[in-house]
Formats: sequence, C-alpha cells, structure tokens
Amino acid sequence: MPGELGNSIEHLLGYYYVQEISSMLSVLALNPQPGEFILDLMASPGSKTSQIAARMENKGTLIANDLKLDRVKILSATLERNGVSNTIITQKDAVAFCSNIAKSQFRFDKILLDATCSGEGTLRSSPKTFLMWNEKIIKKLSRMQKKFIAFALKCLKAGGTIIYSTCTHAPEENEEIIDFALKNFPVKVEQISLPLKCRQGITEWDNKSYSQEVRKACRIYPQDNDSEGFFVCKMTLLEDIK
Repeated sequence: MPGELGNSIEHLLGYYYVQEISSMLSVLALNPQPGEFILDLMASPGSKTSQIAARMENKGTLIANDLKLDRVKILSATLERNGVSNTIITQKDAVAFCSNIAKSQFRFDKILLDATCSGEGTLRSSPKTFLMWNEKIIKKLSRMQKKFIAFALKCLKAGGTIIYSTCTHAPEENEEIIDFALKNFPVKVEQISLPLKCRQGITEWDNKSYSQEVRKACRIYPQDNDSEGFFVCKMTLLEDIK
C-alpha cells in the first residue's frame, strides 16, 4: 500500500507525502509555529522538513541542512514538490555549520537534530541494516552524536527547544547522548506527550548509569505501534552558551 501511494500522481504533485508514523513524532514534539527561526540540521530526504514547514504555514524561516550533494538534491526535490517556500537549503558539515552560527549573534528558536544513527529501528523495512550493524559502528556514531548535539546547542537561543531523535534503539546513541548534554550544558529535559504508545527512556545500560531525567524521553518500539522503532527527546536550553 505505501509503495502504491508513493507512486501515485497525487504524491508526485505534492498533494501528500508518505511518511513512517514514528518519524513524524519528532516534529510534533518540536511544535513549530509560524514566524519562528528553525534549524533542521540533518534534513534529507525532507519528510520532517516538509512537516515543519507545513506546521509553520510557510511563515518564518526554516534552514534545512545536509552534508552530501546527492542528499541535498533529494531534499530540494522533496521541498519543491511539497510547495515549501520558507526554507533555505544549505550543504554543510553539521559541526562546521553550527560552529559558524555560534560565532555570530544569531540563534535559532528551535532545532531539530534527527541524528545520523545505526538505524536499528528500521530493520523491519530494511533488513540490510543487519549487514552493516556492529558494536564498533555504534560507538563511533555515539561519539559523533555527542559532537553534533554539543555544537547544535551553541546555536540555540536561551529558552529555545531542541529535539534529539534517532531511528535506533541503542542507548549509546540515545540516552547516553541526552545524559552527555545534561552533564555538560545548561539544559532541561521536558516531558512530552505523543499520540503513540511511548516507553520511557532507560537509566542503565551495559554497566553505565544515566541521569533519571532521561526517563522523560520517548522510546517507540515496533511491537507497540506496528511502526518502526524511534527515540525522541525534547530539551530546553536554560541560558545562552558562550
């Protein structure tokens, strides 16, 4: 059914966009509003970017960034097809992009960091993920994700919202990243209410303990919602980071 919907003329014309239900949750948690300045740091293929723009009613400014040219081309095509008109597309390394913003006086109202991850939550629709999975990759990704969130927070305004999300179950890529942010930056984890069955974040894994605050994060398991696996956490920056 999804394949048929994705091949329809209505989809081609941008009347609708086919999206996995769990991946829509990060934008619901972000709660974009018209007139805001928002950053989608890792935006391709553009499903969440389109969802953000729709929630903004194409009013305000949305920056959609991705690193590789082929992904940026897909992102651009998605936004054009969906009639998105308030978005600026950039092709930058996420850390370099945030570093440049941090040097200026500009700060975003809200940031979506849908981080590059191991993709464990997509196994039911993408079995090839099994072939690429190993513990070394997870540890490498965890190091990268900590760097991503550290630099992303530096271009968020005080009182602003950042959503950290992944399509994986690995605590090293989820709760460990939130725990890292809590220990190193003036952030507060916010309770979120989402329209799917959510399980709370875990506080212990592989002989590591995480802050009790990570329990406010939302874990989506395939068996609970007939969906892909997902992780969403909402944080507020309490003061400017110099």
